[in-house]
Amino acid sequence: MIFQVNRNKRILFLAIAMLPVVIPVLLTAFELISTEKESVVFLEGYPTSVSTLVLLYYLLLLIIGASWLIKNFISLFQLKNEKARTEMMHLKSQVNPHFFFNTLNNLYGLIGTDPSKAQLLTLKLSDMMRYSIYEGERDRVTLKEEVNYLQKYIELHKMRYHKEIDIQFDVQIEDDFEVVPLLFIILLENAFKHGIESLCEDAYVDLSLKTRNDEVYFTIENTFDISQPKEDNGIGLKNLKRRLELAYPKRHNLVFSVKKNVYKAQLTVQL
Repeated sequence: MIFQVNRNKRILFLAIAMLPVVIPVLLTAFELISTEKESVVFLEGYPTSVSTLVLLYYLLLLIIGASWLIKNFISLFQLKNEKARTEMMHLKSQVNPHFFFNTLNNLYGLIGTDPSKAQLLTLKLSDMMRYSIYEGERDRVTLKEEVNYLQKYIELHKMRYHKEIDIQFDVQIEDDFEVVPLLFIILLENAFKHGIESLCEDAYVDLSLKTRNDEVYFTIENTFDISQPKEDNGIGLKNLKRRLELAYPKRHNLVFSVKKNVYKAQLTVQL
């Protein structure tokens, strides 16, 4: 039934579209037959009122055609934006789920051995999950909010580990600068997952988040165990790269470097 309706609409549209061609042909043919001339000029000899009506008709068709084209371009643009927005929301939902699972496993172990620490860990985890779920749905958040989220992530990791970790976080930002939410967490997560967790000694993470001239500079470096096989962290980085392409097309730069046992990531975003 739907197919039949759409087919009828297409036929009607084609019929209307053919009218500008058919009408001049019919009028010219009528003039040639009725006047027996070898050639005629379109609308020659017709009353001014008839010529005016025909010209108004073509003007109306031109307006309708232009409106139809504009409407379809707008619909196509909206569809493209909606598709990008849907993809962005899907990518956000994939950010650091395994971190939450690991923390829940830690909570399970702490409940019997250290209930007070388990309660504190639960509160911090709750704050992080609230940010991921609610603030993560927004198009933009302030850099200050992102910094708070990263600091809570670091605090949670310090509570989880039973070893000394040197973590430095240098922040020099404009509070009113805004970015897409959950922009830096994947890089920080990789620093812990592929660096800190595999090292027992001399483990460190250095972070730097700065703003200058409407640009955001995020740098993070960490030590890692070169004797351990490198795990595949492609999914998280592919997620980040795609989100950067959607949110900051041609306005971002993400580079990585490795020197001995130090891994470094640098992200620059132009606002």
